[in-house]
Amino acid sequence: MQESLDRLRDSIASVYMGNARVVDRLVACLLARGHVLVEDVPGVGKTVLANALARSIHADFARIQCTPDLLPTDITGAAVLNRQRDDFEFRKGPIFANIVLADEVNRTTPRTQSAMLEAMSEGQVSAEGAMHPLPEPFMVIATQNPYEFEGTYFLPENQLDRFLMRISLGYPAPDDEVRVLDVQPARTTLKALAPVLGREEVLALQAATDAVRLDRSLADYIIALATATREDGDLRVGLSPRGSLAIAQAARATAVLAGRDHCIPEDVVENVLPVCAHRIVSKTAMHEGDTITARRIMQRILETVPSPV
Repeated sequence: MQESLDRLRDSIASVYMGNARVVDRLVACLLARGHVLVEDVPGVGKTVLANALARSIHADFARIQCTPDLLPTDITGAAVLNRQRDDFEFRKGPIFANIVLADEVNRTTPRTQSAMLEAMSEGQVSAEGAMHPLPEPFMVIATQNPYEFEGTYFLPENQLDRFLMRISLGYPAPDDEVRVLDVQPARTTLKALAPVLGREEVLALQAATDAVRLDRSLADYIIALATATREDGDLRVGLSPRGSLAIAQAARATAVLAGRDHCIPEDVVENVLPVCAHRIVSKTAMHEGDTITARRIMQRILETVPSPV
């Protein structure tokens, strides 16, 4: 199992020459059956990172370029007339891939954004009076630019809550940027990238993640963190039970990446900010979509609530 994970991480890192922790968090989301929102300035490798993960797995990949005129049926699919049978049949949209990249997701309207809600939370699409199950594994990787407000629509809280993590890539270190200039991975390495994991191997890794042991003391710690957010005077919305579940699942995935069959306190602590900061709403947010204030409050709560030894 560890050998498979190492192959996957090495494959992604051969193209995305940046922060190794970002690669681990992306893989952790895959293991935890979660979705990830990658938020950062243009040009730091958001799309390359998503493509590298998709190409490293022998699975179906679809890219949705989000625009203001994108319709919900452009994502989920629609009924089309089959002239041979003289009847309508459902033609599946790009959401029916294993790995779905929703590029610049905040450029499309809330109505279209909400079309992904059922798919992300329940693994199915309801259309034309029927339910259509999505393939397994299924993962949505959404990207957005946090500094462009004109012509964008901030994701509502119920949509943000469906993402296991919200991560930022940051600028690469000088040595990594030199490698990017030398290799130009988006033009060379990415196109030549071959799958290193099959679908069945990914499903087996996800099952192994579900089986990781989470002690009662760690479960109590997660609940204490959630309770602290609900009682904090600076927050309008605290962490929901879905958020508590997300921390636990992310901690299990982190343990698997470390080669353990049980969680330790560090697995929880490491995931609190990327899992929780986008799920809480501050009373003093500077603007809609502000995450800096929420991260600051979440960091304070993390330092205040004692962790188990």
